[in-house]
Amino acid sequence: MTFAAGATTAVSASPRMIERVVSPGGIEAWLVEEHAVPLIAMEIAFVGGAAQDPAGKHGAGYLLASLLDEGAGPYDADAFQEKLAEKAIELHFTADRDAWRGSLKTLARHADEAFALLRLALCEPRLDTAAVERVRAQVLAGLRHEAKDPDTLANRAFFAAAFPNHPYGHPIRGTLDSVEAVGRADLDDLRRRGLARSNLVVSVVGAIDAATLARHLDAVFGALPATADLVEVPEIAPDGLGSRTVVDVDVPQSVIRFGGPGIARRDPDFMPAFVLNHILGGGAFTSRLFQEVREKRGLAYGVSTGLMPLRRAAMFTGGTATKNERAAESLAVIREEIGKLLAEGPSADELAKAKQYLIGSYALNFDTSTKIASQLVQIALEGLGIDYIDRRNDLVAAVTAEDLRRAAQRLYGAGELLVVVAGRPVGL
Repeated sequence: MTFAAGATTAVSASPRMIERVVSPGGIEAWLVEEHAVPLIAMEIAFVGGAAQDPAGKHGAGYLLASLLDEGAGPYDADAFQEKLAEKAIELHFTADRDAWRGSLKTLARHADEAFALLRLALCEPRLDTAAVERVRAQVLAGLRHEAKDPDTLANRAFFAAAFPNHPYGHPIRGTLDSVEAVGRADLDDLRRRGLARSNLVVSVVGAIDAATLARHLDAVFGALPATADLVEVPEIAPDGLGSRTVVDVDVPQSVIRFGGPGIARRDPDFMPAFVLNHILGGGAFTSRLFQEVREKRGLAYGVSTGLMPLRRAAMFTGGTATKNERAAESLAVIREEIGKLLAEGPSADELAKAKQYLIGSYALNFDTSTKIASQLVQIALEGLGIDYIDRRNDLVAAVTAEDLRRAAQRLYGAGELLVVVAGRPVGL
C-alpha cells in the first residue's frame, strides 16, 4: 500500500497484520495498527549499548540511558517528568550489552505530546550536572548494595571469565570506580556517536495509522545523526571452558553459574538448539535438570538453562542455587545430565512434547501491545525478517531428532563447562 506520507508494505502475520512503514525521510518502522483500545506502544532500540562504553568507564551507556528522561530541551528533570505525568505518558530507557532501548506508551489522544517529548529526550537531553550526579548516586548505591549479593557476584565473575579483555566481560552497570570516572563529556560523546538513524530499530502497536506514524517518525528521529560512529566490537568465543572459579561469599547457599559455546541467532542450528535447551533446562517443571536436581534429589528450588545469542558472541548458560554442602553434588548431576543428552539424545516423546509446548505457548508473547512491540523490535534487531512470526512455529515443528543430535554436539561436544560459584561450596 502506498501513502502520500510514505510507502508501506503489508505483510500477513500472526497475531495481527504487520506493516513496514517508511517515512519520507527514510526512517523505517514496523507497525501493527489496532484501534480496539485507544493506546499506542512504541519500542525503539539503537545498536550499541554497553559494548560501546569507553575504556575504564564501564557503565557509561547505562548511565546515559538512565539520564535521557531526566530533563530535555527547555525542561529540567522535574519539569520533564511533570510533562509526562500530565498526560499519563510512560517513557523509559535502558541499556543492555548490545543496544540502548526505549519504551513509550501513551493514550492515542496524547500522541503528539508523547512523540514530542520522545524527540526531546533523544535529540536534546540536557544532562544537567544535578541530574547526572543524582542518577550516578543511585547507580552507585545499587552497586554497593550488590557488593555482597551472591547472584550478582556470580554473574559478574561468569562474564568476566567468559569474555576476558572484551566489552562483554564488563558489567553493564559498571563498577564503583568506573561509574565515578564517567564525566558529562563522556555521556554527551556517547550519545552523539551512538544514537543515530543508521542503527535505529522502531516498532509501534496501537491506534495509529501508517501515514500518521510516518509523519511522526521524521519529527521524532529526523534530527538524529544519519550515521552512528560505533566502535567495532570483535567477535569472541566463550573462554574458560573447563575452569572453575569460586567467589568467596559468607552465605549458607552457593550460587552456581555454568555455560559453554552457543549458536548464533541466524545459524540454521539455532532452532534445534532452542528445542534442545527446552528439554535440558529451559522447560521449567518438565526439563531434565528440574526433574533430576529438584524433584528427585531436592538439591535446589530451581535450575535452568538458556541460550544467549549476543551480536558478537553466542553461548549457552545455566544456573542454580543450593546449600554449600550440596554444591558439588548439584554440579555433578548437571554435568551428568548434559553428558547423557549428548551421548543418547532426547527421546521421541521429549522431542514431541517440547515442540508442542514451544508452538502452543508462543502466542503468550503477544497478549499486550507492549509485548508485541517488544517482540517486533527484537526480531528486527536479530535480522529475522518481518515475516518471522508467521514462520517461527513451522521452524520449531520441522526440528528432527537428527537436528537435536547435531545441535548437542555443537553446544556440549567440547565436554567442558565454564563454572563460577559464589558462596562457600563444600567439595569445590
